Amino acid sequence: MDYGVTQDHVTRPGLVGLPACPLMHGTGCMTQLIVLSGGGCVVTLENPHLDIAELFDTIEANRVNTIAIVGDAFAKPMLRALDAEPERWDLSSLIVIASSGVMFSESSKAGLIRHLPQVMIVDAFSSSEAIGMGQSVTAAGVDAGTAKFSLGANTKVFTDDHREVVPGSGEIGKVAVGGYQPIGYYKDPDKTAATFLTVDGKRYSVPGDFATVEADGSITLLGRGSVCINTGGEKVFPEEVEEVLKLHPTVADAVVVGVPDDRFGEAITAVVQLEPDAVLDHDDLVHAVKEKLAGYKAPKSVVAIDTIGRAPNGKVDYKRLRQYAMATLGIQA
Repeated sequence: MDYGVTQDHVTRPGLVGLPACPLMHGTGCMTQLIVLSGGGCVVTLENPHLDIAELFDTIEANRVNTIAIVGDAFAKPMLRALDAEPERWDLSSLIVIASSGVMFSESSKAGLIRHLPQVMIVDAFSSSEAIGMGQSVTAAGVDAGTAKFSLGANTKVFTDDHREVVPGSGEIGKVAVGGYQPIGYYKDPDKTAATFLTVDGKRYSVPGDFATVEADGSITLLGRGSVCINTGGEKVFPEEVEEVLKLHPTVADAVVVGVPDDRFGEAITAVVQLEPDAVLDHDDLVHAVKEKLAGYKAPKSVVAIDTIGRAPNGKVDYKRLRQYAMATLGIQA
């Protein structure tokens, strides 16, 4: 389909974009700058909170071509609305769903494609200080696994001693992206020095995401080291466990934290927001994790919460949820 954009110039109005996530978030801002750079226009929502009916009404009314969301935090309620009323909206104008910043599960992508077979889903692995680390693309007939990304052209995965991780080795490293980068953090030289590294004469941004490199060169994202849990001497990345929990049919959202434990130092604890009318089944959720991950990564405890309380950009407050888990389990700091 021709949208009037060639390699050299724009010949007519381009795409119509809509940021479902806030423009203060990189996902919302950067995707709409791309739309505007191609001669398109941007439609915005009025409600400061996510309203799926408003989102779909706006797409239909303005013939929106591309939207920006933040992973399952947006995709799951979108999918629930489409499952409940599949004939309510005409979303045939939509051709791209872009996402970044939060886990976007394979099951959610497949569900959206089932309702919107014309759509291509672009799941970008980026951060404000490291654009273009990787991406995965899902379309009808093309599957993309959860947390698996193709490396960007300037992306490497380095160990702590700055060796490049060998594909298929199983070694864990930090994702680093070269190319164009910020100068640094404003008035924070220590954080700048820790994030922006020079390896073999090239400068890289290393925001702290850990990953392994598969034999085919793709990466499996594990999570941020800042929330890594040390349980019995083993390092566990919360995001890895959260991804498995959120695939369970009774779980709408989940966060994993480490709480003090005399035996393990930290005990893995899951805080889950259940789907409407679902009942917490501790043993079933623990078993679901053990089926996908090593046993030591399974939660020792699972507690329910009314809502995870994600911010509008999809982020969560791990400190608050850790305190909630400790209070619920009667654990003193």
